[in-house]
Amino acid sequence: MTDYTRPLLLGYARRDLYLSDRHVNDLKRELGEFAQLEGFLLGSVYVEDSDTAPAAFEALVTSVNRYQITAVVLPGLRHLALVGDPAEIRVRFERVTGARIMLHEVTP
Repeated sequence: MTDYTRPLLLGYARRDLYLSDRHVNDLKRELGEFAQLEGFLLGSVYVEDSDTAPAAFEALVTSVNRYQITAVVLPGLRHLALVGDPAEIRVRFERVTGARIMLHEVTP
């Protein structure tokens, strides 16, 4: 049973850091488990493809603003590297959206 009373948590990851779609699916499962432990319900995980970057990141920002999301989970800051300097992107993202970036280190 899904608990819709929990706040929604969105995810973001780079596809090129994983060997296969199976690994990406494993990541999504692990992020879902992390969300539950942290008191959230995991929504969409935006997966960035290096060929279309920063399309997934831009969609993430749009969703965070549209649905007033308070937190986003990443498997590590290096996942922001396709968008720019990870530390700078994190600060800018959190300032512009008001959502915090949570890290759940997952080994690809």
